[in-house]
Amino acid sequence: MNTLKEKHRRKIANTSTSFIRSAMDSINWNSRLIGIKGARGVGKTTLLLQYIKLHYPSDANTLYVSLDDIYFSDNKLVTFANNFAQQGGKHLFLDEVHKYPNWSQEIKNIYDDLPELQIVFTGSSLLEIINARADLSRRAIAYKMQGLSFREYLNLVLKLDFPIYKLGDILAHHVEISETILQQVKPLQYFSKYLNTGYYPFFLEDEQLYHMRIGEIVNMILELELPLLRSVDIAFTNKLKQLLLVIAQSAPFIPNISKLSDRISISRITLLSYLNYLQEAGLTHNLYKEAFGISKLQKPEKIFLENSNLAYTFSSEQPNIGNIRETFFANQVAYTHKLTFPKQGDFLIDDKYLIEIGGKRKNDKQIEGISDGYIAADDIEYGYDNKIPLWLFGFLY
Repeated sequence: MNTLKEKHRRKIANTSTSFIRSAMDSINWNSRLIGIKGARGVGKTTLLLQYIKLHYPSDANTLYVSLDDIYFSDNKLVTFANNFAQQGGKHLFLDEVHKYPNWSQEIKNIYDDLPELQIVFTGSSLLEIINARADLSRRAIAYKMQGLSFREYLNLVLKLDFPIYKLGDILAHHVEISETILQQVKPLQYFSKYLNTGYYPFFLEDEQLYHMRIGEIVNMILELELPLLRSVDIAFTNKLKQLLLVIAQSAPFIPNISKLSDRISISRITLLSYLNYLQEAGLTHNLYKEAFGISKLQKPEKIFLENSNLAYTFSSEQPNIGNIRETFFANQVAYTHKLTFPKQGDFLIDDKYLIEIGGKRKNDKQIEGISDGYIAADDIEYGYDNKIPLWLFGFLY
């Protein structure tokens, strides 16, 4: 345990708190069991270390460990936690829990048997976290963390401090909000780069290898996690990669299940299951007519990649700009709001606001006469009336 404590001290000492994700403020850190899920690379580890540095900088009763540490190849987590509690431990931060076999059952046992110990855990395998819901659902408060919003990207790159704006404020006061932001930065100067290489914080490490690293993450999900955790036939891995490429290049992708199942040579039911798995794994976002009561075998009306950076990773050519715009909007808005497929227009937010996506010349023909209809337009700094800059929807979190 002393070696793990030394690693903890080194990590905390080397952790910067100059930029902190907004997810920090959305978590109730007083809960006894907290789970933070999110795709690899979105910054979960950094968030844990920053929180410790800010609140328990030299507290011997607080410990961060990663469960992929070689220590846990020969030592049980439940025994380790018990020893830590006996030594006065109060706060145990467990990173990469999916790397440890039977992690959910042992965390459940720790929670039940050691009431004096607070546990915060993270997991990058979204499929593993979903599998663990039954064990931990009544105990853990779970939070989802996704990649950088456009607002966070600007704050990180330019060392600014733009606040979060609520959806209602953006819809009602977008002109004034845009003016405030434009006093400090020209958003369109950075928007294209964000759409390509700004979603995962690791772009700061080596931008030249950025898309290669995303590709490695995707391959791990398709080649290891889906076959292991969802019994996806490994022979269909390349077919799923082809499907992701098609989604990236479409404008946007409206699935024809019959044609797709014939093309990939799998049954309709299997294909629908695979489409659901891709969304569970955090690679796609499926848009349905209704957001609740969705069956795993229900056909999505549209399919987007989870974020726009994935489109540039999958496609050797320039991705379709209409697809990129809608992917960005879906990613930024669905994180905090209910998003469904409407009878007209592109998106329906919270069963109320109808949104049409387009370029700067987009008119309101599709939403004409609708009181809560809006245009999210690309390539404009300011909007007017119901026409709002697309980039401004990147300030919701």
